[in-house]
Amino acid sequence: MAAVFSRLIDPVLRPTVRALHGWALAAMISNAAVIATGAAVRLSASGLGCPDWPNCTKSSDFASHSSGQTLLNSWIEFGNRLLNFPLVAIAGLTFIAFFCWNRQQRAAGRRERKDLVWLSAVLPLGVVAQAVVGGIVVLTKLNPALVAVHFLLSTAIILTAAVVLHARAVALEQADAPPTGQPASVPANTVPANTVPANTVPANTVPATSAPAVRIDLRLLAGLLMAVTALMLAAGTIVTGTGPLAGVEIDSHGHRTTVPRFHFSLESVTQLHADIGWFIGALAVALVVGLRYSGAPRRTVRLGWIVLVGLGLQGIIGYVQYFNHLPAGLVWVHVGLSVLIWIFVLQLYLSTTAGVSAARPAGATANEGRGADVTDEASGANGVGAPDDAPRVTVTPPVKTPTL
Repeated sequence: MAAVFSRLIDPVLRPTVRALHGWALAAMISNAAVIATGAAVRLSASGLGCPDWPNCTKSSDFASHSSGQTLLNSWIEFGNRLLNFPLVAIAGLTFIAFFCWNRQQRAAGRRERKDLVWLSAVLPLGVVAQAVVGGIVVLTKLNPALVAVHFLLSTAIILTAAVVLHARAVALEQADAPPTGQPASVPANTVPANTVPANTVPANTVPATSAPAVRIDLRLLAGLLMAVTALMLAAGTIVTGTGPLAGVEIDSHGHRTTVPRFHFSLESVTQLHADIGWFIGALAVALVVGLRYSGAPRRTVRLGWIVLVGLGLQGIIGYVQYFNHLPAGLVWVHVGLSVLIWIFVLQLYLSTTAGVSAARPAGATANEGRGADVTDEASGANGVGAPDDAPRVTVTPPVKTPTL
């Protein structure tokens, strides 16, 4: 029983780098899922299915029939609220895991990563902030500006933190992995006294970081793509808040009243949304071509193609839904795909900024630290004129590992 309990708590209290990867991935997926369910609430006109907050109604904590709302609407809204509990749990456990891992690093005398701790702290704090904003949205009868803030807070802050955490956790896991073709560890009694183990960095070495593998102009283009994609998401909230799917309120007599919405021309804001989409498409094409023919890392090129294909599919869905008078189901697919595109755009940008770190001897230049295997034959580690039978040290070149 104790062994089972230990296996359950170890990923949180004594996490490995692989466990951090898992927690960060879980945080990213859960936040993306709750954004999709929140969109389903709005598009099904269920935003006022629970007209009170934090209770569902003034007389019930749970989903129940309320004046002017169907029971289905109440359960859709109430179900979305319930998702906040597992979301808070995942976010909180992710923060605890990264906090405990950082303490392990400090206790072992290794480099701390306080940036990861701060990023993981954004997750539970952001979820709590989202719950408060959601309550204000309900109490203000779905004010479109607050609904937009509610969506963008999830997308721009929580999801971004989760994606960055995931990318950095992956880099840590790759850095922690043993070199290809070599065992994870070498028993002490199998290493000759006159050699340095391949996975051991000599004490007189310092970390060296090379420039990112992607050219600076392409990194800037990826950053611009990320910024314009964020603008695209904001424009999408304005289109939804202007259109017919902003939601309705039904009084006790069955009269339907449209909830507050933006007083813009739907055609105008839709055209602006489409124009931004075409600009993003052009940026993506230029970036993918540049990555393909500049020798960028294979993963970065692959992410570029995923973004480009996703944007093409998103554009097709956008035009189809507009010319078919915005069916709610197709709009939901459009919103869900926008979240996936945002995730991959962030991953693409992070992959373009990834560098390569390598250990090299203190005082040596970066180029000197990247040479082939060196065996000191005459005047190396043993000094000039050392006898032939003196112990020789074999130095294995350092292993390059991606860093973010």
